[in-house]
Amino acid sequence: MLIRLALPGELETLSQIEMDAGVLFAEHGLGEVSRMGRSPESLVPFQQAGDVWVADVDGRAAGYIMVEPVDGCLHVEQVSVDPGYARRGFGRALLEHVADEARRRGYPALTLTTFVELPWNAPFYAKCGYRILARDEETPGLRAIRAHEAALGLDKWPRCCMRRDL
Repeated sequence: MLIRLALPGELETLSQIEMDAGVLFAEHGLGEVSRMGRSPESLVPFQQAGDVWVADVDGRAAGYIMVEPVDGCLHVEQVSVDPGYARRGFGRALLEHVADEARRRGYPALTLTTFVELPWNAPFYAKCGYRILARDEETPGLRAIRAHEAALGLDKWPRCCMRRDL
């Protein structure tokens, strides 16, 4: 597997990977979440900024990660792995890649928001070195992200902010 920057012509594929990975949410009673994937057009600004990386297996995208700066940290906006490549370390490798990128760019930490109880969400991220932030540790940008998520209806299920210091 090679991790590389996303190409403009593969944003539709990345969007589809996110939708395909979302099926797992439906299997755990979060059917609404499984239908909330991003459009290829919504990925364009991130790709143009150099903030989307692909896990490439023999020229095929097996997963992707997308980040953005939030309150002085690099925020993991999305990480998705094609179900055909699940449980092979691709998600962890993508997270490690952006940790290296964050260090290179001078960021002190990575942040993300996620579901608390799903095993491939908060418990997985904890194994990767992230910790759940107390409410009073959440930055204004993280609170804004959580407010947006709540407006989308994601707070029907327990969610949290997490941070990995670098």
